[in-house]
Amino acid sequence: MTTHELSSKKEVMRRIRRSRSPKKVFKTVLHYLFLTFVTAIFFAPIAYMLIGSLKPTAEVLDGINGFALKDLSFANYLQVFSTFNDDSMGFLWRFYSNSVIVSFVIVFGGLIVNSMIAYALARLRWRGRNAIQVIIVLLVILPFEAIAIPLFYLLRDYRNTYFVQFLPFIASAFSIYLFYTFFIGLPLEIQESARLDGASPWRVFRAIIVPMSKPVFASVTILSFLSAWSSFLFPLMMVDDPLYVPLPLEIQVYFTQPPTDWGPIFAFGVILVLPVLAVFLLFQRWFIQSVAASAIKG
Repeated sequence: MTTHELSSKKEVMRRIRRSRSPKKVFKTVLHYLFLTFVTAIFFAPIAYMLIGSLKPTAEVLDGINGFALKDLSFANYLQVFSTFNDDSMGFLWRFYSNSVIVSFVIVFGGLIVNSMIAYALARLRWRGRNAIQVIIVLLVILPFEAIAIPLFYLLRDYRNTYFVQFLPFIASAFSIYLFYTFFIGLPLEIQESARLDGASPWRVFRAIIVPMSKPVFASVTILSFLSAWSSFLFPLMMVDDPLYVPLPLEIQVYFTQPPTDWGPIFAFGVILVLPVLAVFLLFQRWFIQSVAASAIKG
């Protein structure tokens, strides 16, 4: 065995002993305990809602005892389905389909529109680009409540339609900003090589930028769907026809009919949350990659 191989072996053994030291083990255990505690804090409300949706109303808001797994049944879910199953209250499947249609158009249309705008800002050179970037940043910090009333008067002729529910939200300054920050970090050499080979800007975007940008597309999909699916203020202002009412508006039915029945409210909340959870689980792989890439860049 050579001197170099012997020194390398000693270095490996030294690292193994260091990794097994009591101090290192204690820090690792402490780290995982902290992560477990934080996870429990974030998961507790979801678990409370899920368990409460299966319990009688009298046992739902019972403090820490609300986590107890007793007297569980699907009676609350059956009550929700039976409540929204006639012409007077509306049909749950219709509210659900309305939310699906509006959310799909906002997410799918937003991915196309916002990614193309961000690509033009990040990779193309044209007059006025810097001014548009400043405007988009300003729009990111502008709350929706500030433009809700102007939007109402602008689109009031289109009340009680799908059109009014998705048109103002397809183009999103926040989504453009997310795409822009990701595109600007991609290697410029790949784009330049493609352009030298005769590829047009559209082909570069479609064949190179998009396949390399799955993490940011997943992030925008999740955040856009969450925003569209849970939208409440603007539909409340623009929609009162049961044929076009989205799902979030109907949860107020239980609050406006005393006494407050918390069991069905929790069941309705679970029904409302399930699509968001499904979308997150579907795209979580690329979403985590996007978060990790942002942390590395930062």
